[in-house]
Amino acid sequence: MNRLSQIFPLLLLAVLATLTFWLDQAVQQSAQSTENERDDPDFIVDNVVARRLDANGNVKHTLYASKMSHFPRDDSTHLVSPRFVSNASANAPVTITSRTARVSSRGENVYFKDDVRAIRAAYDNRSELMLETSFLHVLPDESIARTDRPVTITDAHTVATAIGLELNSEARTVKFLSHFRGTYHDPARAEKRR
Repeated sequence: MNRLSQIFPLLLLAVLATLTFWLDQAVQQSAQSTENERDDPDFIVDNVVARRLDANGNVKHTLYASKMSHFPRDDSTHLVSPRFVSNASANAPVTITSRTARVSSRGENVYFKDDVRAIRAAYDNRSELMLETSFLHVLPDESIARTDRPVTITDAHTVATAIGLELNSEARTVKFLSHFRGTYHDPARAEKRR
């Protein structure tokens, strides 16, 4: 569980920070003051697929959404069925999905809502790792992701559940807020019993 708490938060927050920066750049426009009074979106894009490349032309991140809407009143961006895939990690891609997401004006807050899943793919001798919750609030500038809702983290050998979670990538910590329960299945130990 110690390795999980060190690696996964760092990968998750790096992906979310990059997503926030990219979305902020994608929706910046010079808006007139009258447009800021509107309650309806100033633009809507269906079937969004956006890729960000590194200096060598390799795909670092891909964002998919069935719909993206920008609201000038608070300069927020709303996504329907977002799926963000980061290939930034040398180890394994990380995918974040939810039913909806909202990115605040300058990207300082990202709110993933409803059926939130963050999955780090399996690599080397490490199994797939999945975080599931109904809401995830990410503060990229502070390297923090948190939820006050039930959360579950699973991999091939571990299941951890809690009410509330705070991930801090700078400190490389995972803090379960309350009602923590965890189980670990040691495959080597099970093999010895046979």
